[in-house]
Amino acid sequence: MTIQHRISALSKWGSALQALIDDLPENPENPENPLSVALVQARNKNAWFVKRNSINALKEICNLLEINNLNKLVKAYIDLEKDLVAPKIIGIVMAGNIPLVGFHDLLCVLVSGHKAMVRLSSDDAVLIPAMTTILLEMHPEFQNQLEFVNQLSGMDAVIATGSNNTARYFDYYFGKYPSLIRKNRNSVAVLNGNESDEELTQLGHDIFDYFGLGCRNVSKVYVPEGYSFNSFFEAIESYSNLMEHNKYMNNYDYHRALFLLDGIPFLTNNFLIVRENEAYATPVSVLHYEYYSSLNDLELKLTSDKELIQCRVGVNGLPFGSAQQPDILDYADGVDTMQWLLSL
Repeated sequence: MTIQHRISALSKWGSALQALIDDLPENPENPENPLSVALVQARNKNAWFVKRNSINALKEICNLLEINNLNKLVKAYIDLEKDLVAPKIIGIVMAGNIPLVGFHDLLCVLVSGHKAMVRLSSDDAVLIPAMTTILLEMHPEFQNQLEFVNQLSGMDAVIATGSNNTARYFDYYFGKYPSLIRKNRNSVAVLNGNESDEELTQLGHDIFDYFGLGCRNVSKVYVPEGYSFNSFFEAIESYSNLMEHNKYMNNYDYHRALFLLDGIPFLTNNFLIVRENEAYATPVSVLHYEYYSSLNDLELKLTSDKELIQCRVGVNGLPFGSAQQPDILDYADGVDTMQWLLSL
């Protein structure tokens, strides 16, 4: 396939997925809609993958597959105007913390003309195969570019995403291959204390979308000295439906009890624990905060810790509410996946 053919086919795939999303019934599942069936199966397999979150992830993917975005991706790399002379087999080890989190890597491999050999996470083993089945039915010529496997072997290069612990395993196991190994990262918000109620409500999306399980979810906020969280708690009250999710509230109840027993001070609104702590990483239902006295000093700190931070919102960052809406050229860990693929 030529690059123009691939882009056109992927765009039509996105349109087909959007049509299926628009046709999703509220309840029950529609056996004639493959996404409807997959959404139920994904939820049954992983309780974090509630329908609304999986649909949101699918909608973001449809946005990435719009022709203007695909052309934007291609035009950023002049060499893509020429098809690869010797396509490589790219092993992709996908994470499963939020629905479809590995899709961008798959998209880059398909656009570049390489072959994707995908090892799915057991936590997200339903949605991507369901989506790609639709692609292959529409455009069977992608059969030679896509394979799902239980164990990677015979690949030429590897993209692997996991925790800091699994990254050490990846480094050992894939050390002889060209590789992109991704570790834990977290996202932050910087507030100036003058945010509107609407901005704080939008910040709630950055914190709570996908239950806060993504690396682009805000897990820590920096606030000016003397900051009061009263307005923040009022603005995020619209997310109180989190209290209806058992796994989320089990986390909340556990950490609330733990902090009480250990005498750790915290603030809460009965579904979010806000705790002063220097760490970036937090458990589900917990948000860390830290005071700052100088924005300049804070910028120096965040710059020195850039390898730990996926993205930031608020002051000198992304608009509130957009952390989980990355641009097609926003690469995980700031590493240009497409450029790496083209350099192989």
